[in-house]
Amino acid sequence: MYNYNLHQQVNLDLQKSGIDITDKDNLFYTRFMANLSALHSLYMDLYSHHPKADGMFKQLIVTITDAYKKRSTALKQRDEDKQKQGFWFLSNEITGMSLYVDRFCGNLQNMEEKLDYFEKLGVNFLHLMPIFESPEGESDGGYAVSDFRKVAERFGTLQDLKNLQKKMSKEKMYLMVDIVLNHTSRQHEWALKAKQGDAYYQDYFYMYNDRSLPDEFEKTMPEVFPESSPGSFTYIEECNKWVMTVFHNYQWDLNYTNPAVFVDMLDNIFFYANLGIDILRIDAPAFIWKQLGTTCQNLPEAHTILQLIKQCIQVATPGMAVLGEAIVAPKEIQKYFGTGLATAKECDFAYNATQMALQWDALATGNTKVMLAAQHEILKKPYGTTWITYTRCHDDIGLGYDDYMIENAGFNAYEHRRYLKNYYSGSLESSPAKGALFSVNPKTQDARISGSLASLCGLEKALEQNNEHEVELSIRKILMMQAQSFFIGGVPMIFYGDELGYTNDYSYLYDTGKSYDNRWMHRPIIHWDKNARTDINGTIEQRIFSGTQHLISVRKKLAVVADHKNLTWLTPYNIHIAAYMRSNEHTRLFCLFNFSDAPAYLTWYAFKEYGSAPAKLYDHWSKAYFTVGMDHEYLIIEPYGFHLLEAQ
Repeated sequence: MYNYNLHQQVNLDLQKSGIDITDKDNLFYTRFMANLSALHSLYMDLYSHHPKADGMFKQLIVTITDAYKKRSTALKQRDEDKQKQGFWFLSNEITGMSLYVDRFCGNLQNMEEKLDYFEKLGVNFLHLMPIFESPEGESDGGYAVSDFRKVAERFGTLQDLKNLQKKMSKEKMYLMVDIVLNHTSRQHEWALKAKQGDAYYQDYFYMYNDRSLPDEFEKTMPEVFPESSPGSFTYIEECNKWVMTVFHNYQWDLNYTNPAVFVDMLDNIFFYANLGIDILRIDAPAFIWKQLGTTCQNLPEAHTILQLIKQCIQVATPGMAVLGEAIVAPKEIQKYFGTGLATAKECDFAYNATQMALQWDALATGNTKVMLAAQHEILKKPYGTTWITYTRCHDDIGLGYDDYMIENAGFNAYEHRRYLKNYYSGSLESSPAKGALFSVNPKTQDARISGSLASLCGLEKALEQNNEHEVELSIRKILMMQAQSFFIGGVPMIFYGDELGYTNDYSYLYDTGKSYDNRWMHRPIIHWDKNARTDINGTIEQRIFSGTQHLISVRKKLAVVADHKNLTWLTPYNIHIAAYMRSNEHTRLFCLFNFSDAPAYLTWYAFKEYGSAPAKLYDHWSKAYFTVGMDHEYLIIEPYGFHLLEAQ
């Protein structure tokens, strides 16, 4: 709704700040005026009852304006170029890799020298795991940030990051970094001032004089790390107060009921935007609003904050997209794209964690029924947003899909989950997988799964047993799992090392800062002599690397794979096969995956249900043609095999 007084005041403030509303800054001015009412409404939904609401809103306007003024000419031009493309991030030509800089190549300067490696593979989008300052020994993998604007010394300097971004931009590569909105390290300047008794900064956190309110909060707040970090509050002896610490005792939760916290963290967001970051990964957004009597997760106000952030970015730095790292139930994840009038106006990206976990479910059971039972929720994602699709990431594998999905597939949910945990943790002697359970809850027996893609697919065990047949099957599994996530819709994100089959790295056991967290087993230290084996025909590294390379190449050639809500799941004629079609007015691509250790048979009728029956199919994976047979005849898919069949 148009607010005359508000628009006039902001119009005047912009001109006073030196904004040229009629010429060089007209696009910014137009964006600001177009989004101002929504921006103000979202802000007031959160802070209208706060005594400093009006003053902090004026500061918010200044923060947005300053961010635009600091933006370089090159980045402003890149903003315009992206906006001309529409939803630039839906493209089939983007393929990403997520990595730890120090474990991958040492530091940011070395990263510049490795850009040729990514070009060779076909990767043009990098997610650098946390690189900003965090205290050694209590960094939580970099997610306990003590300075949002200082690169940790072990990675290099802020200038090194700027140099890398400029070189990547010249190579037409995209860059993503994290911002941790939920908390800071207890070594952050704000926390140190709060600890010293500064009341202004104590209000930046949830701090209490006694246990009465913390005890009330904990009646409904689930424990995130019940093994290593039970409870959600920590006593701070220096100031004789209790502070909310949902994750670890060294990570203090920020108090977003205070608008000053929002404005200061928005300023940090703009700092990243003006470094040239293309996608900002917001860590743990489900936790950013706390309310007594609730789980303090996925609350409506958390979505309001994300929508407000998106509005502010859209005004000042519109070329930067936002990824919400919400690893939540299938119904909840959709809300992070926005709902109602805010649909597709919250996060541009989310992780398709449900589909990732469902792939591991199907691989362990050889049965795709649970995967298919969940798709009705995943397909609700709105147009104009997209997924990060992946088989592995730095985190554990949580079996976060709902029990009813398992039961609708005909299984007992408790027994099914127990089987999966046993299968991947190596408790089943018949299982080829080598992983471990992470964060076991002794009360509920809930747990997640750690382990690298290769080890969970059986490669580690096959190599130990010197079993060539099992090595072959494990390579097929690796490539099939990657292929399904590459073509299902979204931006594929490879986790470093998976592109050539790194197995679990157990060196973390000898590092006191990591030994308590078995997720480090799937965060390998890269050995570049091993990577050089990708150039030796027949090696495991070469077979997996070249297969991954081929998948990326195929994907870039097929416009039908861009994420335009054009995915249709095929009728499940065989419980071992997951099959979907990607289509547009020109192309139909049938993607078929056999999750069984035996050949799977698929009736040719499956290709005749949607559109005219094709006479031939071209397989982009094997580069072979198939003639479509009679309905009583079958396409035979080898164990853990797959096809990418384009209708001719």
